[in-house]
Amino acid sequence: MPIVFRPGSTDNFDVFNDPRSRSDLMSYLLLIVFFYLNYFIFVPALYLNKKYFYFLAVVILCFFIISYFPDFIIPFKHAGPPPPPKPKGDGFFLFQVGKVFFLFLISFFLSLLLRINLQWKQAEEEKLKSQLSYLRAQINPHFLFNTLNSIYSMAIMKSDDTPAAVVKLSEMMRYVTSESNKDFVSLEKEMAYIFNYIDLQKIRFGKVVEIVVNVQGETKGHSIAPLILIPFVENAFKHGINAEENSKITIHIIIEERNLHLMVSNNKVVVHHAEEIKSGLGIENTRGRLQLVYPGKHMLIIHDNEKDFFVSLTLHLK
Repeated sequence: MPIVFRPGSTDNFDVFNDPRSRSDLMSYLLLIVFFYLNYFIFVPALYLNKKYFYFLAVVILCFFIISYFPDFIIPFKHAGPPPPPKPKGDGFFLFQVGKVFFLFLISFFLSLLLRINLQWKQAEEEKLKSQLSYLRAQINPHFLFNTLNSIYSMAIMKSDDTPAAVVKLSEMMRYVTSESNKDFVSLEKEMAYIFNYIDLQKIRFGKVVEIVVNVQGETKGHSIAPLILIPFVENAFKHGINAEENSKITIHIIIEERNLHLMVSNNKVVVHHAEEIKSGLGIENTRGRLQLVYPGKHMLIIHDNEKDFFVSLTLHLK
């Protein structure tokens, strides 16, 4: 483009017969080569590995090659009158070097910044993956610990519903082991996991707690991050059940087009937990996952007062 649009380029312009144009063209081609060498080789191999001396030496060498190599190219033979002589003098030489230096700086910094930006994005992606893996590693044992406690309590009471509870647990375990490491799963599987958990709690507590579950909308054709909803349901059972008090848990799930609305409420009761249960990080971890997986695509509202605990979550589904 600098050659094509330079002043006088439309008057008998012939890049192969004009030594100055031929030299400029060769410089620009070398600049393009340098751009990609710097982007793909020099910056990753030298600069990002903190080999700054070698990186600087290679860049300076490339500059001198781009500045002086075109003048050593054998001129192309041509027919007709000889081309006008190439201007001489220190002024013209400094102008040529300055022009090449300016374009060289543009190529250098552009390729450097683009590569560093790519490296930064890749590092951010790896960081997000590591954080998600860490959060999942904390959440999964938390689920299994509470579920095993439920079945243990039923076994102590020699409940006839213990076999059914074991079946529910096996289905939950299958989901956790086979699906939880995926980025997204079908909404049907996630809902089945939640229903298994609720059924397990119904078997355990019987008529001690009033459980109201309402689901509206179509679950087919949607995807969701695995185990993203269950912490809010689990939290209601964890803090809202006491056989000596009025206990009620309400769960509403509404699916409208691409949006899922989850509303969970429970009245607060006196519950005594062991220290390892108190330290559960279900909701806090889920906050972190929502920020990572659904940035700008979710709204979480939590109302926590003396009598009630209410959670409202809205997700934009895939």
